[in-house]
Amino acid sequence: MTDQGSAGGIDEIIRRRREKASRLAEQGWASFPNGIAVPQTTETVRAAPGESANQPQADDPRFRIGGRLLAVRDGGKQMFCDLWDRDGRLQIQIRKDVIGEDDFKRCKLLDIGDIVVVEGPRFVTRRGELTLLAEKVELATKSLYPLPDKHKGLVDIEQRYRQRYVDLITNRESREVFVKRSKLIQYVRRFFEERSFMEVETPILHSLIGGAEAKPFVTHHNALDMDLYCRIAPELYLKRLVVGGFERVYEIGRNFRNEGLSTRHNPEFTMLEFYWAWATYTDLLDLTEDLFRGAAEAVAGTLQVPYGGHEDGEAPVILDFEKPFKRIPVREALLEKAPGLDLADPGAVAAAATERGCKVDPKWPVGKLQMELFEHLWEAELVQPTFVTDFPVEVSPLSRRKDADPSLTDRFELYITSKEIANGFSELNDPDDQRQRFKAQVEAKAQGDDQAMDYDEDYCHALEIGLPPTAGEGVGIDRMAMVLTNSPSIRDVILFPQMRKV
Repeated sequence: MTDQGSAGGIDEIIRRRREKASRLAEQGWASFPNGIAVPQTTETVRAAPGESANQPQADDPRFRIGGRLLAVRDGGKQMFCDLWDRDGRLQIQIRKDVIGEDDFKRCKLLDIGDIVVVEGPRFVTRRGELTLLAEKVELATKSLYPLPDKHKGLVDIEQRYRQRYVDLITNRESREVFVKRSKLIQYVRRFFEERSFMEVETPILHSLIGGAEAKPFVTHHNALDMDLYCRIAPELYLKRLVVGGFERVYEIGRNFRNEGLSTRHNPEFTMLEFYWAWATYTDLLDLTEDLFRGAAEAVAGTLQVPYGGHEDGEAPVILDFEKPFKRIPVREALLEKAPGLDLADPGAVAAAATERGCKVDPKWPVGKLQMELFEHLWEAELVQPTFVTDFPVEVSPLSRRKDADPSLTDRFELYITSKEIANGFSELNDPDDQRQRFKAQVEAKAQGDDQAMDYDEDYCHALEIGLPPTAGEGVGIDRMAMVLTNSPSIRDVILFPQMRKV
């Protein structure tokens, strides 16, 4: 029936499978037929009303399902198979006396990995397992290459990322992660639609670098003879829409940053960005708590979400989304870890950062030095949901200054499991202040900062037209999915992550 685990190497296994495909074709079972209807799923069989007897009855309902064979137990005149489809697993019984000798011989030529369609009634075996009795079997697709061992699956983690299609077949836990990711995005859309936000689409190819501090990918448009950049953030376009009168907008889409690969970074990633006129960053804090609290229930099914435990013997941390998220201002947090430090003195902050192993440039503005020191001192401790607030103006080129202290901004970042998950702020809507911030970015770029933004005069002109008081936020969907599915790497929640060439 199956050649999985056969001796002779992979080439011999493939040869045998192709030979079986030829024999089946000669007997009327083409390897790649078309136009096969499958109106039901394994869940239809499980959920159908009525009790299932130990033996099918003549008037029992019949079902027609299709899926992949992932296990076969050959018992001479009968076979039991595990058929998997999008809804899960169902046992199939194929009996010679039911489907006839010719079709039974064809079924003997099937392999693990083949995709088949089965028709028949359901019943419950003596061991109590719901089973579909095959009255008809059709080959839908012949699998010519064997799957990995069913007990091990794809062991090599890099191979799982490169051959995600095999990973999804053999690793049900991996499949469930992406089902949950889909539920997360569905939930996010419902959340914002219920609050009267409109979903929009903005350009992915930009003529200027803006919306965040990051290194872009560069391409060239031949007809226009101009360089373009894959967007690092949709922010400036979304705020133009608020200027135009769309007071609540959001976008879920891909961003691209030409930076390193790590367990937290992939060069293309999915972001939620939303903008809310007549709101402030304090409104965003409350909204973000509601967003994540609801997402935890929708995706993980609980407000007490386990995370970690990926190493042998390591107990997971229980993330508490039920209680209010902790809120800590940057400067207060720095003084808690470095009491007496003069945060206004760039030299003192640079020295404190250097003493603790941070790689900093004393020429950096004091706000950037403060954030480097903050990340070194605090990031590892921000495991439970925590808002870090009141960022320095030097690292917040698009944020509104605080009325009480213009050296700070009305900005926050949300950390969970020591990862930045979200970034939000009251938007800078003063065109003259924005021009000065852009000029500072241009100067930083001239001094070698390859993550600095370009000067965007059209955006400044939009601010001259008038951006109402607005708050906006970006949320990393991939990192959010990592948290809610207990995934240690961003590659575990991206179907096809970027990989090096082999």
